[in-house]
Amino acid sequence: MQIGYARVSRGDSQDLAPQLRALRDAGCDAIHQEEASGGQGDRAELAAALKRLGPGDVLTVWKLDRLSRSLRDLLFTLEAITAAGAGFRSLTEAIDTTTAPGRLMTQMLGAFAEFERAMIRERTMNGLAHARKAGRHLGRRPSLTAPQRAEIIAKAETGQGSPAQLANLFRVSRSTVQRVLREHRAGQVS
Repeated sequence: MQIGYARVSRGDSQDLAPQLRALRDAGCDAIHQEEASGGQGDRAELAAALKRLGPGDVLTVWKLDRLSRSLRDLLFTLEAITAAGAGFRSLTEAIDTTTAPGRLMTQMLGAFAEFERAMIRERTMNGLAHARKAGRHLGRRPSLTAPQRAEIIAKAETGQGSPAQLANLFRVSRSTVQRVLREHRAGQVS
């Protein structure tokens, strides 16, 4: 079975008719269509089309960008198609994973995406190491300053408020106050 998927972006005054005509001419037995951004991850009709796929079926789109806007999302979608035992076909780019050249093209796309992820990770790790060497604090800023932490400890030890009351006073969560007190008590035991 050949299942078609057609998409236009919401509010772009695009027309689905050319896509639907091309998909019908290509022999699609059923066509799922929707108005949604290509960057939107939860497209109901795409999910329905993928769920409908079975072994030997082919998901067909008019153009590759109708399926996905990013290489990463495209690869996840292609993995879902492959997991269903189905193939993929893009009419405009002449990509057809039911043929050897189409599978080769998909594997090349996957290799480039893997390389890109590895490069991003390497750059990120280098940037973090450089920041640490420069003495920069990484991560979220503390929600309490050292004097505020000391004040919470002093008030708690003298019975001037419960963790919930102190959390409300310092505009933090109760678990933050409890963590401050726990760290203080652990420091006293050591």
